[in-house]
Amino acid sequence: MKNIYLSAIAVLCFMACNGPDNKQSVIGTTRAAEFHNVVSSKLSEKEYNYYHTNTNHFFDSLLITKGFNGSILVAKNGSVLYEKYCGFTDPVAQKDTFTASSAFHLASVSKTFTAMGILKLMEEGKIQLNDTLGKYFPAFPHEGITLKMLLNHRSGLPNYTHYLEAFKWDKKKLVTNSDILQSFYQLHPALDFRPGTRFAYCNTNYALLALIIEKVTGTSYNEFMKSSFFVPLGMNDTYVYTPADEARAMPSYQWNNKKFPVEFLDLVYGDKNIYSTVRDMLKWDQALYAGKLFSQQTLDSAFAPYSFEKEGKRNYGLGWRMTLLDNGKKLLYHNGWWHGNNAVFIRLIDENATIIVLGNKFNRRIYSSKNICDLFGEYLQHREPVES
Repeated sequence: MKNIYLSAIAVLCFMACNGPDNKQSVIGTTRAAEFHNVVSSKLSEKEYNYYHTNTNHFFDSLLITKGFNGSILVAKNGSVLYEKYCGFTDPVAQKDTFTASSAFHLASVSKTFTAMGILKLMEEGKIQLNDTLGKYFPAFPHEGITLKMLLNHRSGLPNYTHYLEAFKWDKKKLVTNSDILQSFYQLHPALDFRPGTRFAYCNTNYALLALIIEKVTGTSYNEFMKSSFFVPLGMNDTYVYTPADEARAMPSYQWNNKKFPVEFLDLVYGDKNIYSTVRDMLKWDQALYAGKLFSQQTLDSAFAPYSFEKEGKRNYGLGWRMTLLDNGKKLLYHNGWWHGNNAVFIRLIDENATIIVLGNKFNRRIYSSKNICDLFGEYLQHREPVES
């Protein structure tokens, strides 16, 4: 498999690259800054060079020469193999080049933090996954929906990004998480299906989970994430967006450089609205191994599939997407897409390899980053369909 992979990469590299790899290079109108890391004791120099060279060729062909505006980091055993920053915070004016501290909107990759926050409270004995919404919101109109169903998207709740518009929400008013909860009391949106009977990806689930975190802890979602994850892990450039962050929050753009304005759904958190860097996300990845933040039993439950009513390799855990391959391999990941923000966070736990791609100008090719998984193991991603 690796020989086939390398042959394909060589052809792509020949077609896309015009010269040798430089630490600082200008490709078209995109400034690309690459950071070369000292070889870690966890990897031999030969291993490092092998992975670095092929990762560099892969991303030069896939993204660097294709209008990519963002940051990329690939690591194995916690050692950075490849790290590159391409473009500008403002791609229209072409100013403010990205740095290692440039925090991007993670979009739905934020769900990994919300899910693990709930599991942390479970480990502390403060909640149980079989608790129903009624325990925390006694007047909630739909019965039988558990926290676990919210986590694995089997609740049957309708997606607030759809039903609020259907109910003619005043778009001059920014929606909050509390507004979403109140909408169930006031608008009475119907369930999409009977809870627990099937999978349907739904942002409402994670907006409500964020409220449960706040109700159980007596603090804000923002403060809980900081005290539980961001500060202990040294994720110094990671934060949950609030209106106070408007000046520092990186804007996003359509593929044609048209800037996305603030819209009425932009304040909701839990399902989105965490900003982070590729380096901080590597810290998050490395913390998600047994004995660091969570027990192996908790991690196993988070990374287990829960939806089997339809045949297929794709599934969902507790805050994690996954592809289950016939050879027994499991590819863990989560993608994100909000306005012009694209994010890919891939964890190959068998190989302790990580692929992180963050962008603030819409580029669908970002989601094809999964194809590089074949460099590390038999993941057969060159034939896997792309999904957002």
